[in-house]
Amino acid sequence: MLAKAPSPGRVKTRLTPARTPAQAADLAEAALADTLGTLGRVPAGRRVLVLDGTPGRWLPPGWDVLPQRGGGLDLRLAAAFADADRLAPGAPALLVGMDTPQLSARTLAEPLSAAVRGGADAWYGPAADGGFWALGLARPTAALARQLLHGVPMSTPHTGADLLQRLTAAALRVTVLPTLTDVDTVADAEEVAALAPHSRFAAHWHSLGPVGGPSRLPVAAASGVGVASGEGTASRAGTASGVGGASGAAGASGAGVAAEAVVAGASGVVGAAAAGAAQ
Repeated sequence: MLAKAPSPGRVKTRLTPARTPAQAADLAEAALADTLGTLGRVPAGRRVLVLDGTPGRWLPPGWDVLPQRGGGLDLRLAAAFADADRLAPGAPALLVGMDTPQLSARTLAEPLSAAVRGGADAWYGPAADGGFWALGLARPTAALARQLLHGVPMSTPHTGADLLQRLTAAALRVTVLPTLTDVDTVADAEEVAALAPHSRFAAHWHSLGPVGGPSRLPVAAASGVGVASGEGTASRAGTASGVGGASGAAGASGAGVAAEAVVAGASGVVGAAAAGAAQ
């Protein structure tokens, strides 16, 4: 997981001025904690957080932490896969962003299960805004990551399509995961809170009160909300059309074993924003 530490003024900036920078950072922390908790329930040989910043109270046990490197988001994404291959050579790696707190473990369970994943070279999770929230490679290498990611324009409405075109041009068999909404705007936050009502993110969002109205709780009191995230609250069912031979995958049963290396990232799948729609 490639993420930004949730510091005021550095994350969820598009939620301001409707929310203060401190409130936006607390919401980012809640989304990050939800996603880390979900990924913790997906079987994996190793869990790695590739972080811009310093770990905080939101980091659960069992995660290795590496610093982000590389420069732009496309370079940082590629470097994250290179690090995953270095830590677990030859193992599949899945990169997930931190802007989708509605993600459930069962959304990843079937497509990453040992019974199903053998037919895939890559996994691609499209975001509703045109970016992507997940990218997985069955056999990641630094060279393949550079080929797929270097030069892909980030934070555009066609970032996801551009990435999918790279995947298919490389003759990779792609499993398309469900389409999810990244939390970037107030409208996104309201939608995702409704989709995952038992998540930390939803609890904190609602504790702040209606946009433009007074907060229901002081920010300091709300920031520690610890409602367990609801499994099975994945956002809109994923049927993103596969470009050039990409196969659609349903995120259904809780069975199966996930990729042996899990690298979860900042919201645009790395950098605290669903990849391609990064902050």
